Amino acid sequence: MWWAALAAVPVGAEPGGERWIESWGTALPLQPPPPPPAFRPPDAPARPAAPQAALARPPQPASPFVPFPATLHDQTVRMVLRTSVGGDRFRLEFANANGAQVVELGAVHAGLAGENGSVAAGSDRAVTFGGKPTLTLQPGARVFSDPIDLRLAPLSRVAVSIYLPVATPATTVDALGLMPAFIAAGDQTGAPRLSGPQAVSSFFWLRGLSVPAADAAAGTIVTLGDSITEGYATTAGANRAWPDLLAQRLQADPDLAHWGVVNVGISGNRVLRPGVGDAALARFSEDVLTRPGVKWVLILEGINDINMAIMPGMPDSEDVTASALIAAFDQLIDRAHLHGIRVAGGTLLPTKGLPFYSAEGEALRQELNTWIRTSGRFDRVIDFEAATRDPADPLRLRPDFDPGDHVHPNDAGNQAMADAFDLAWLKSK
Repeated sequence: MWWAALAAVPVGAEPGGERWIESWGTALPLQPPPPPPAFRPPDAPARPAAPQAALARPPQPASPFVPFPATLHDQTVRMVLRTSVGGDRFRLEFANANGAQVVELGAVHAGLAGENGSVAAGSDRAVTFGGKPTLTLQPGARVFSDPIDLRLAPLSRVAVSIYLPVATPATTVDALGLMPAFIAAGDQTGAPRLSGPQAVSSFFWLRGLSVPAADAAAGTIVTLGDSITEGYATTAGANRAWPDLLAQRLQADPDLAHWGVVNVGISGNRVLRPGVGDAALARFSEDVLTRPGVKWVLILEGINDINMAIMPGMPDSEDVTASALIAAFDQLIDRAHLHGIRVAGGTLLPTKGLPFYSAEGEALRQELNTWIRTSGRFDRVIDFEAATRDPADPLRLRPDFDPGDHVHPNDAGNQAMADAFDLAWLKSK
């Protein structure tokens, strides 16, 4: 039966037999984020208010978010990404995951990125879809391009340019991005340098970049998480989030250079309930299981579930228990294993110093971390807590890893997290 033959083709494989793995990807949550849950009415019972001293806002790192237009019309968007594993050609994937209307891409180009949004001479390629230079993305659709004949070295910076000929709401967007992006008037997709660009820092409709697998051992590691995984407090444009740094470690080891790393962290994301983007339980298929060549998923989530639950004045609907989070992780592990994907669990980082830090939240974090370390449910465990805690006060981030908000590690902290990954796992049979 023809449908049986299709069912036998794994994600990332072409019907002709060639296997692809994802070298870069991002999660595309609905933007702007939904409003937070409503506070209790004044006459409703509420959690005790935190002491005024505890609510004093600590010094904050500058926000990495860069505003972008709500609608794009007769404009080019040029986005710069960095790959992990290389390949002699590649494909792009676009998605209209959150749009309510059709998205028309009038032209798409890709090439090696130069400085300030330029494209390196001789590297520009027009991208086609089924042989056509345009793409119509229906609501909810995901579409791969035809293979693009341009060799990408490992850790290449690639510029992807799209042209929006008609007014299009920018809804399917990775708003944080942390990489250079530019918006310019008209169709400038093939221009070596954009004329009159507006700098932004987001990915629009671009979901992934995949390359042919070099051998049977090649595969993709997906990192599923929140703002810590996305790299919220790292240097923008410098690829200093821990998944980026893990990719660099892998590419520096000849025995492991066939591994791709894809970061699907979403700032504000939670395991059980939607926050920014769907909950991890709801987005697991979209952001992990449907990506080409995935063999491992690394999960670092749960701190936002805990923090939202303990914030003074939040409704009972935001309450969370360790048992509920553990049950959710059990589901994610089982779903991954059904697809032949192994799962590593990351312990939650310390958060003492947050304005709403409490003994209740700390107890939840400790209970969850104990389960992650000792349950045996994960195929491997990455002890991010041990790698980032302050030896003098283990409930806090190390001072040299703390940018001032007491929760998001800086560049040095992300390096420590990447170094906590034992590369020997990937060499063992």
